[in-house]
Amino acid sequence: MNEFIYVGRPQRVVFGQGSLRHLQREIDALGARKALVLSTSRPRAEEVASLLGERAAGIFDQAVMHVPLETARAARETARRLGADCAVAIGGGSTIGLGKAIALDSGLPILAIPTTYSGSEMTSIYGLTDAGVKKTGRDDRVLPRTVIYDPAVTMSLPPTMSVTSGINAIAHAAEGLYSATTNPILDLMAQEGIAALGRALPAIVAGERLADARADALYGAWLCGTVLAGVDMALHHKLCHTLGGTFNLPHAETHTVVLPHALAYNAPAAARGLQRIAAALGKDDAPQALFDLARDNGAPVALKDLGMRREDLAKACDLAMQNVYPNPRPLEREPLMQLLADAFEGNRPG
Repeated sequence: MNEFIYVGRPQRVVFGQGSLRHLQREIDALGARKALVLSTSRPRAEEVASLLGERAAGIFDQAVMHVPLETARAARETARRLGADCAVAIGGGSTIGLGKAIALDSGLPILAIPTTYSGSEMTSIYGLTDAGVKKTGRDDRVLPRTVIYDPAVTMSLPPTMSVTSGINAIAHAAEGLYSATTNPILDLMAQEGIAALGRALPAIVAGERLADARADALYGAWLCGTVLAGVDMALHHKLCHTLGGTFNLPHAETHTVVLPHALAYNAPAAARGLQRIAAALGKDDAPQALFDLARDNGAPVALKDLGMRREDLAKACDLAMQNVYPNPRPLEREPLMQLLADAFEGNRPG
């Protein structure tokens, strides 16, 4: 067995149907008194604020994709003005990312209630977009102290959004399986997380065993997010950060489109990792299996359908070649342009 380093980060996870009812107890466990509720949805934020009662300092419902720097500053100022000593982020990656931006500057503890499968709640990774460039980093200050996983709050997530959010989570585990910094513990989590989401997403789209499928999807997202927290990401995440931050493409949908092609690019140098992804999905070919999972369940498979312009592919390639993430296969411009062209058109890998 190769040498490795495994870091377990301190987080409290509350998992189960109806677990949102424990919100006040979990605020107590943080030692907090007043919570600023973060969301993109006013009704959802008001629901959480009503559960908090007098312990709700206020609501900030202006979270948006890729966490623009000016939004982060406005949220920090709102927390300061209202005297909040913690933040409750209910939503997907955009809302949880906003909570992280507040914590990065102020040190306020974050309690996350995920309503999608992004996995951001399990990581110390943050992202801020300034002047069209998304910059990411890691800092333990932004790691949510507590995460409440309640399948009930995900029941209204539309099926297609569930698929794209779930494949976004799968991307974290997939790249973890060939990361230069993985270890046997995270490998187990990655395979189990991919398998759980591979079971859950078609069932959600078909409307079958929905309570179990939603719980499976959250469980998979938890595991995949934990993998993301513990390893360095590679080409796929670099491309998605570039496409999202610079061209304002939707986050989960971009991950869904790019992942099969990034895996196909890395296949010659990451055979063992791709075999484990395929096995988790019960298929023979990982890139094709993930493309089919998206296509067959109504998710987008082409960048052109997300608003990407063909004339911007070369710029995206140039940006991806800068500040390169560790990757199993060296980045070469011509093959990378082909990857982007295939993703643009929605070609099935292989």
